Amino acid sequence: MQHPALKLAGVGVSRDGRAILDGVDWAVQHDERWVVLGANGSGKSTLVQIAALALHPSRGEVDVLGERLGRTDVRSLRRRIGYAAAALADSLRPSITAVDVVMTAKHAALEPWWHQYSDSDRADALDRLGRLGMASFAARPFGTLSSGERQRVLTARTLMGEVGIVLLDEPNAGLDLGGREWLVQGLDQLAGDPSTPPMVLVTHHVEEIPPSFTHGLLLREGRVLAMGELATVLTGEHLSDAYGISLRVRREDGRFSAAALR
Repeated sequence: MQHPALKLAGVGVSRDGRAILDGVDWAVQHDERWVVLGANGSGKSTLVQIAALALHPSRGEVDVLGERLGRTDVRSLRRRIGYAAAALADSLRPSITAVDVVMTAKHAALEPWWHQYSDSDRADALDRLGRLGMASFAARPFGTLSSGERQRVLTARTLMGEVGIVLLDEPNAGLDLGGREWLVQGLDQLAGDPSTPPMVLVTHHVEEIPPSFTHGLLLREGRVLAMGELATVLTGEHLSDAYGISLRVRREDGRFSAAALR
């Protein structure tokens, strides 16, 4: 029997005596595409940092790609996790090219001179850029790209190497409407491709969920409020509870939208 790509059991995180996450049980199967939603401070980014092995929980068990946190070489396992967050973009040298941003993910590095790379590695990086519609930007310095273009490059980076799961922490943050829609289309194409590893997308807004995503996890104050197939999770009742305001949810052509009830 195949292990889930990600499994959390009784996971909690406490800081200064306050629970950031508490009692989270969650499993991501290999053919699933998840979105994690919740209000500010609900624990979304903390949850995905644990999944990325960037943060150790205060309690509970974490299994990633069949390996148990605390019983495996975390440095090696991290190379199989495609993870992108806002802090990564800030860590990159502005003059590094887009193709090098992607290629260096093979060794979880930030600079191409830290390791040796082959022509095959560069070809793989170009392929990943192509999957996000960014092949023609390969030689462009990262610092000259628009916010939307940068996010596509960072998403392509998550696919580099023998990746078993992709984790995206608020990739649409700070994008304008055009950049958001451009990225949503790219993520939708990835999610609809059976060869793409399981994906987890953290977001604030239901409008940012690609149509091909399958499951949702809704957090409220560090606890799971609802979890399962998107249609059962993204209801007006659940979102109203999560955000503390009466909301109406609609779905048209596979895209969700939400607005306050008058």
